[in-house]
Amino acid sequence: MTDALTVLIAREGLPGEYRDQVARWWRPLAAEIAAWRRAAGRPLVVGINGAQGSGKTTLCAFLTEILLPELGLTAVTLALDDFYLPRAERGALARDIHPLLATRGVPGTHDVAAGIAVLDALKTGDGRTVEFPVFDKSRDDRAATPRAIIADADVILFEGWCVGASPQPAEALSKPINALEAEEDRDGRWRGHVNDVLSAGYARWFAEIDRLVMLRPPDFAAVLANRQAQETKLRARTGRGMTTDEVARFVQHYERLTRAMFAEMPDRADLTFLIDARQRVIARSP
Repeated sequence: MTDALTVLIAREGLPGEYRDQVARWWRPLAAEIAAWRRAAGRPLVVGINGAQGSGKTTLCAFLTEILLPELGLTAVTLALDDFYLPRAERGALARDIHPLLATRGVPGTHDVAAGIAVLDALKTGDGRTVEFPVFDKSRDDRAATPRAIIADADVILFEGWCVGASPQPAEALSKPINALEAEEDRDGRWRGHVNDVLSAGYARWFAEIDRLVMLRPPDFAAVLANRQAQETKLRARTGRGMTTDEVARFVQHYERLTRAMFAEMPDRADLTFLIDARQRVIARSP
């Protein structure tokens, strides 16, 4: 008989060796989350931060479907990406604030109020039905049908590339860090806006997090390579998606904040898992 772990590994398209990663790293993580939940005595929000392609969505699947249930806990996953604003609303931001806000990804392109409301509702644990949007990346727009979750889970896994991020000091914004910023944000207005909203609404959203777990790739080159691989799979599955050149430009929108998180988040995250370019955990701290 095929066990649930084998089924999930096959479903996620992972190599058989991933079973060893589950045993060495993810089962102990589940036990720590269970201890955090017992100490809290209420539904717990665990932020899962990870750059694109770092494996955070896969980790959440294992925690939600197998590892936390083995410990007697129910869990749901809430993805930051599902709260991207619809294309039309981002178009309005592009007209009114800066053209780069038409591209989903950075703070300022999410429905923060909805995200806070959904987390607040799930944290009640009162059994109500909570609806929230679903974002279709192949269409770069919100799906017509929302998702519904019952607010009765012990653990809410809140995953996303910039979950838990902090704003940068103003002086860090003065110089562009890539061609996109140098050519399309010469006056720094876009990156300044991103930093401002990160200090405001996003700070309130991320304050909902009880514990923060970071998956940290070795460098930004690995982030680009992983994002290219993700988009290749998306094109193969749906026939839609970005070209290699489009991905390279797209990822530059994320570069500034990703590098900033690499530098400062390990010092404040409850747990940081260092991963290699193939998404294998090689160390953790503490």
